[in-house]
Amino acid sequence: MANPVETEHSAVRPFQRVLLAVDASDASLRAAQYANVLFSGRAAMAAVSVADNPRTLFPLGATTQAFLAAARDELLSDARDAVQKIAALFPGTLETDVIDLSKRDGDTVHALLDTAAHWQADLLVMGARHHRGLLRWIEGAVSEPVTRRANSSLLVVPENSRVGTDRRPQRILFALDGSAHSLGALRIGLQFASAQTQLRAIYVVDRAVHLFDIAPVDMLEGAFIEEGRVALELAARIVESEGRTAETALIETNRTGDDVPHAIVRDAEQWNADLLVVGTHGRRGVARWFLGSVATRTLRLADTPVLLARVPELSQQT
Repeated sequence: MANPVETEHSAVRPFQRVLLAVDASDASLRAAQYANVLFSGRAAMAAVSVADNPRTLFPLGATTQAFLAAARDELLSDARDAVQKIAALFPGTLETDVIDLSKRDGDTVHALLDTAAHWQADLLVMGARHHRGLLRWIEGAVSEPVTRRANSSLLVVPENSRVGTDRRPQRILFALDGSAHSLGALRIGLQFASAQTQLRAIYVVDRAVHLFDIAPVDMLEGAFIEEGRVALELAARIVESEGRTAETALIETNRTGDDVPHAIVRDAEQWNADLLVVGTHGRRGVARWFLGSVATRTLRLADTPVLLARVPELSQQT
């Protein structure tokens, strides 16, 4: 595994190829608006929508070929309308694509990941809905498995975001876990900061008692506190090397009825953050809470855009 100190000195390239995964939902519209503000004129951009295979949506016994054909036409029409609506937001011509799952194997998740890989996207942007809808795929059923499997960074904008998506972030919160991955995520997230942007880095000391703990609670807490202090010191040095300053804080979970994702989102709300940045594929001792589960659960809770930043060079080493 890479040394966090080495990550402090490594260069991070700004996002250069941004792929928007869209459907007809308001969540997608907000995500596209945010991507427009962040990346128009700064990166190559494209939008893709996926039309489901109607055979996977309806009971076969209740359908006819004519019904399936009509359903496929409607799904394709909705997907085309979605990408056209998103393309209209962007100056110039936005590259677009519609994937027809009735003509290929796999599901929406695999289609998006395959497209991102083929297009060599270094960032995938999605909307997220915190409730279920019959045919709405930009929600947990898609965003969560994409979060776990994506090889690129992922920017997720919730439909109910409490911050506007028509401006760049003014208050960015970085959640660290002591790994080189989270420090790399810090460097990646700094590309969204201007000279006026306020920055805050936190490390969560997990005080909650877990069934899988194999060491005394006091010993674990002491290890977490020491790791957190080192991580926050490194974060402060990284930020200073970019000519900026950031406040840092060790925060704690409650003893019972609490976990790391709730603590992160709680701090984001109290500090009034308008962008939350976390690293993926990091490790934190026995718990390993940034392997994906914390990132996924944080997405479910957050009411701000969340950047799940992945450092490709580090991921290849772990």
